[in-house]
Amino acid sequence: MSEPDCPIGVIVVAFQSADVIVGCIESLLAQEGGPPAVIVVDNASTDDTVATLRGWAAASGTDLREFVAADRPDRAEAGAVTLIHSGANRGFAGGVNVGLAVAAAMPGIGHFWVLNPDAFADTSACRAILSAAAETPGYALMGGRVCYAEPPHRVQIDGGLVNLWTGVSGNVNLGRAAAEAVLPKGSDLDFITGASMVASRAFYQAVGPMREDYFLYYEEADWALRRGDMSLVVAPGLVVYHHAGTAIGSPTLERLASPFSFWFKYHSRMLFVRRFNPIGLPVAMAYATAKAGQLVLKGALPQAGALLRAVWGLGPPKAVRDRLSPEARRIAFGRAET
Repeated sequence: MSEPDCPIGVIVVAFQSADVIVGCIESLLAQEGGPPAVIVVDNASTDDTVATLRGWAAASGTDLREFVAADRPDRAEAGAVTLIHSGANRGFAGGVNVGLAVAAAMPGIGHFWVLNPDAFADTSACRAILSAAAETPGYALMGGRVCYAEPPHRVQIDGGLVNLWTGVSGNVNLGRAAAEAVLPKGSDLDFITGASMVASRAFYQAVGPMREDYFLYYEEADWALRRGDMSLVVAPGLVVYHHAGTAIGSPTLERLASPFSFWFKYHSRMLFVRRFNPIGLPVAMAYATAKAGQLVLKGALPQAGALLRAVWGLGPPKAVRDRLSPEARRIAFGRAET
């Protein structure tokens, strides 16, 4: 697997990722047998993400080439690392879709690996992807094991499950010791986590890009549920380590999610249930409202308020709106926010 021939393109959507992006990219360039095509989509970060990448590339001698979202460089033009300026905070799915379009324009790329910027891959990850793809060439989406970066011996997710009545999603093997947890079969899963998810070219061509109206959360579950008869695959040896929620405040084993995370999660959850099981929407709303009550009892009033506003269609709290630029608010919340 030499560098020009590696049929894997990695899409890393970066937003305010200056403190983690180099570790992620270096883990990809260090892959056994040669690196994949690395495509970083910067979602209009206002921190030093871009400057950090440029400085690292200059210091390390890495061939970093920059383009805008509409560009379609071929593999040779792209360099070792391709930096795509998306022009706006398009959300997770929007950023991924920019990267997918770039990767899909490279004829030699057959596997599109979406990887979070606050994750770093085991050196054998690409070999594991190609091995699993050879065994199941008609796969839709592929995942592996995602461990917490701290502590690295604890599983964050080995695949996802989702209840179409409540919208509640679950991480298989969450918090279990990695040495003891058994990997599930792809047939036992509902979706693959967007933190580390490989899409086949055949799936992308058949189903199309991710739906962008989620902005954050549930876009990978939506994508997986549109796969038809194509299979989900879990690849032994595909292991990444995830810092988890560095940009948006997602929960960890020790930390409650931020109000920003709560609003988007429950907004997307209601959209997901409405789309895939509309008669279950009252159940999902009642279940979520009960969850808000639990948060109130714990004293997590900002989180409870954000949750309730999302579930009952009241719009995001000011603190959530203010974290996004005017253009990002338009994308995330619709025309009413312009």
